Amino acid sequence: MSNIIYKDEGYKIQGAIFEVYKEIGSGFLEAVYQECLGKEMLIQKIPFISQPLLELNYKGEKLEQTYKPDLVCYDKIIVELKAVKAIAEEHKAQLINYLKATNYRLGILVNFSAYPKAEIIRMVL
Repeated sequence: MSNIIYKDEGYKIQGAIFEVYKEIGSGFLEAVYQECLGKEMLIQKIPFISQPLLELNYKGEKLEQTYKPDLVCYDKIIVELKAVKAIAEEHKAQLINYLKATNYRLGILVNFSAYPKAEIIRMVL
């Protein structure tokens, strides 16, 4: 049996995502989902920071450029939100690059505009 990285934390985050989708459905802008998800995470006592400024590294050296993910949960999981027709390969590549540049190991890519349920992709570095 394989080990799933941050299994319990990931399930809690996914539960909050599904609760938001169940409550408001699809069709809103990304900012609306981010605010609702933040409120739901507070309700479910999921520790998170909204749009923190993260340092990027290149070959072990800090870059001047920074990155602001939508959410960082449990101080170790990047959550990127989308409200698009479909998740594209570019969205996946973006999250993988953010994981590499920040040394985080798990990212969760969410598309709230998917129907009939939110699309969630776990990406492990």
